[in-house]
Amino acid sequence: MNFSEVFKQSNQLCRVSPDGNYLATCVQYRLVVRDVNTLQILHLYTCLDQIVHMEWSSDSLFVLCAMYKRGLVQVWSLEQPDWYCKIDEGSIGLVSSRWSPDGRHILNTTEFHLRVTVWSLCTKAVSYIKYPKACQKGIDFSRDGCYMALAERRDCRDYVSVFVCDDWHLLRHFETETQDLAGVEWSPNGCVLAVWDSCLEYKVLLYSLDGRLLSTFSAYEWSLGIKSLAWSPSSQFLAIGSYDEKVRILNHITWKKVTEFDHPATINNTKAVVYKEVERKPVVGSADLSIQQHISMGSTLFNTQSKYEICPLPVQVPVVKPDLDRANPKVGVSSMAFSSDNRYLATKNDNMACVVWVWDMQRLGLLAVLEQTSAVRCFQWDPRRPRLALCTGNAKLYLWSPAGCVSVQVPAEGGFQVQSVNWHCSGDSLILLGKEQLCLCYMEVGEEDVK
Repeated sequence: MNFSEVFKQSNQLCRVSPDGNYLATCVQYRLVVRDVNTLQILHLYTCLDQIVHMEWSSDSLFVLCAMYKRGLVQVWSLEQPDWYCKIDEGSIGLVSSRWSPDGRHILNTTEFHLRVTVWSLCTKAVSYIKYPKACQKGIDFSRDGCYMALAERRDCRDYVSVFVCDDWHLLRHFETETQDLAGVEWSPNGCVLAVWDSCLEYKVLLYSLDGRLLSTFSAYEWSLGIKSLAWSPSSQFLAIGSYDEKVRILNHITWKKVTEFDHPATINNTKAVVYKEVERKPVVGSADLSIQQHISMGSTLFNTQSKYEICPLPVQVPVVKPDLDRANPKVGVSSMAFSSDNRYLATKNDNMACVVWVWDMQRLGLLAVLEQTSAVRCFQWDPRRPRLALCTGNAKLYLWSPAGCVSVQVPAEGGFQVQSVNWHCSGDSLILLGKEQLCLCYMEVGEEDVK
């Protein structure tokens, strides 16, 4: 692996363009666009205030920068650097801004979710959509960019509206059988819309494109319910993570439960490999180093090094008992992600914050457990290969593949701590984001698996 130098960034705002050619970063009120290969600055744009949200258009020709406190959105063009667009929502305010799939319309959600405003960059036309619901995931576009599903709340009832993105006409409008709708998400093939209720009630509803209710799934009642939901890339599986520390897998034919994955405190599954991170501090002879050498060599020399060891079974996983009297208790499956080939599912259970679980979707069983020394902040699959990257808020990058695990020290000075990771769409590099810095990690050519 090779690492780039460190660059500044603000608010974790760093995005690779959809075509993979550009890297956009925000530094306070400036937008910096670099060539992703050479990291040379191609464009530098100055916004009217500090940027809190940034997003590429689908064709990589425009960048949207939102300043929510001022109710402003500015759009910049890569082809015509002198051109820009400014959208001012005025006194009605702004809480969310995003591109439509065609990259020529912008959807702004106003304060108190009074309405969604659709702005056209081509015709300057404006459309309004009333009654958007303030929830976990109230808007979702189908993968092909043809349809938009919008969660609505009117007359104390939940509804879903399906719009055609070409001209924003209403295709379907139907009431959902939810008490307090929490989110909507299209299957990757765009045939099924998953709708789920708030954490107070375990309920998933599956609708067809024309609004027909295909199936309803509820695992239990009278307890905290759904915490996360994820479709497999093939749309064959729907994974539902809940507060009871289990993941339930539904199949796409009958929408019944295929299996459920537990996250036990004691692992004795003989088909699973448990990798435990073990730390050790490097031994440096102080008498051999002058004070100047101590300073000049920086903190990287004295960083705690780590490696993975395979633990013999049974293994006791560290569990933190949550405070159930407080809101949003740290318990249950909050993060799930399928690998690009549908073969693996990675999960994280919040009261086992230092552990990532990897499940084999072919034999529907536990494959690997990664126990870290610190709480896992973020994990993400390589978009091209079955390879998982994760970070824990220290100066290390961790990688898992079916071949094994590896811990890599990030050789950046100044105490660079990795808060989140993002793969390049080619899978050849990773963006490592710190609190106010970023660097790129380049995989070696032909490095298909972790060795």
